[in-house]
Amino acid sequence: MPSHPELDRGFAAALLAGSDDPVLPEILGDGLAPAARLAIYRNHVLATLTEALGAAYPVVVRLVDERFFAYAADRYIREHPPSGPCLFEYGESLPDFLATFPPCRHLAYLPDVARLEWALNRALYADDAVRLDPRWLAAIPPDELGRLTLRLHPSVSLLESPWPVDRVWQANQPDADPHATVSLDAGGVRLEVCRLDDDAAFRPLAAGTFAFRRALACGADLEHAVDIAHSADPEFDLTHALRKLLDDGLIVGASAPPPGNGGHRCEPMQRPW
Repeated sequence: MPSHPELDRGFAAALLAGSDDPVLPEILGDGLAPAARLAIYRNHVLATLTEALGAAYPVVVRLVDERFFAYAADRYIREHPPSGPCLFEYGESLPDFLATFPPCRHLAYLPDVARLEWALNRALYADDAVRLDPRWLAAIPPDELGRLTLRLHPSVSLLESPWPVDRVWQANQPDADPHATVSLDAGGVRLEVCRLDDDAAFRPLAAGTFAFRRALACGADLEHAVDIAHSADPEFDLTHALRKLLDDGLIVGASAPPPGNGGHRCEPMQRPW
């Protein structure tokens, strides 16, 4: 008889991709053939996971229609089964899957729409965090400020896309004008996604602000983050940028590297973060 871990792995493989043969002797039919009972459970698992993906990506479902989404989800689930029990955490890699899924190649904007939807899902379920007291930051000596690293709220994601994914998302909401159209030639976007007032939301950011916040998000200290922001916008104003972050409640921690540590340099990225 196989061990419990071996049986679990064999059962998971049989459900999604592998052969039924190794686990069929371990299944009690209880009035059904073991293969039939396994098929019922397989259908239930696939339906449950497809429903979870559809809940996280409703705009993608609308863009490709439910039947095609079910087909794509079936392929995704079999290739990328869940690694944990929480359904709302499942599906983070779907945008990357769609980017390489041959039937979606003509929909070049679709993966970035999916990335926006996942960022909204992530923001909604992110852990809570207490905002940094502005008085703490004000007490830092000016000559030490540049070495600080600031921790952004766990709900924050930053997304850059060559496509107007914000307009695509808005045009595919339940209350949107059904006759509205979006030109894919409208230009790209730089978006910040976060949780505001217990709801996930996104907003466009100017080039310098986006570069600054993205640099902070990947661990750059203030000095390097400002350098990156100035490369995107020479008129970038650090004082205004910090005040806005504090007013939005998006700074939840700060620390300085030990002496001799130059901090983490965050280079500009072209793909969504």
